[in-house]
Amino acid sequence: MLLAAGSGSRLGHPKALVEVAGVRLVDRGIWLLQSGGASPLAVVTGAAPVSLPPGVISVFNPDWASGMGSSLAAGLRAVPDQCAAAVVALVDQPLIGPEAVARLISAYTAGARVAVAAYDGQPRNPVLVAREYWPEVIDLAVGDVGARPFLRAHQDLVTLVECADTGRPDDVDTADDLARLTPRTP
Repeated sequence: MLLAAGSGSRLGHPKALVEVAGVRLVDRGIWLLQSGGASPLAVVTGAAPVSLPPGVISVFNPDWASGMGSSLAAGLRAVPDQCAAAVVALVDQPLIGPEAVARLISAYTAGARVAVAAYDGQPRNPVLVAREYWPEVIDLAVGDVGARPFLRAHQDLVTLVECADTGRPDDVDTADDLARLTPRTP
């Protein structure tokens, strides 16, 4: 699942529609999840209409302005019943590599119920959560915190999966962040 509903208030426009090297961040996020082995894919939108490729589940969050928590809840509620877990990625982290997603799925296959990508030992995104925990994740996902309250309350469930060699979890929150990612032309 890709969370892509925000307005990008600090950036000045919705992050999902921002292009880096000619690719929209939403498309980069879809590629990340697909290439890492996540399927089916759901993209949570809200602040702006976002066209998605065929086969991607579009989830509109009417409460997107309340923060990431409502988008996470909307997305988890829309994941098809046959899915036993969800990998949650954020649209504003385009430097994360698909191997991070693959490693989370591998950790789940090996028995982890909650797997969190870590970069040099620090937990970040993406995150994988087994379905049995979704009701509590949804209950605790309030405002702009996403799954963080659940993860903090259940540190004993969390398997950290080192991913520093697969990419970087840099956020694109401001024009300066975007400028650091955009290749310079002579």
